[in-house]
Amino acid sequence: MSAIPRIGLLLLALSLAACGSTPRSDYYRLSSASAGGSGDAPAIGIGPIQIPEYLNRNSMVFSRGDNQLHIASFQRWAEPLSEGVKRVLGLNLSSALDTENIRPFPWPPSDAPDYGVQVWILSLDASSETTRLVAEWRLHVPGEGREVMRRISRYEEAGTETDGGALAASYSRLLGRLSEEIAAAIAADRGEGKR
Repeated sequence: MSAIPRIGLLLLALSLAACGSTPRSDYYRLSSASAGGSGDAPAIGIGPIQIPEYLNRNSMVFSRGDNQLHIASFQRWAEPLSEGVKRVLGLNLSSALDTENIRPFPWPPSDAPDYGVQVWILSLDASSETTRLVAEWRLHVPGEGREVMRRISRYEEAGTETDGGALAASYSRLLGRLSEEIAAAIAADRGEGKR
């Protein structure tokens, strides 16, 4: 066998060995504190949900100072982050308002929910010091074109280092707090409507 085919075989063997040494990726998801409610009212529409473009990726993102980010190559979201936020908000609101009538955006105009919830994630950052959620949200009545409330909410808790499991749990708790605030606004509006 000549030297050229031997070199080719050696390079192929080295390439295959390198492929086998790639670290495995770990996948995480956001979670809700409960499985949801059981009633049929109110009907809640969730979405659209918008997140910053720098978070619109499979890999988890951690802050390093004010303007630097660390993208964790092997700690990944199991679903698009905006879809995870929508799912968890739906489950949280379902539980808080005891309804299983949750509808993802877009819904048909002829079957508009009692309330629509839009969320713009302005900041969702994790560092070793702080995990922070800043979200603008809008609660409205789609069938009437009435805006109930529009607010920017801020939540934070102790940091997560660069651990994917801790990050997912922290984001889930912060979304739980946002859900509680939105649910309270819906409950207050429903109480006013019954008077």
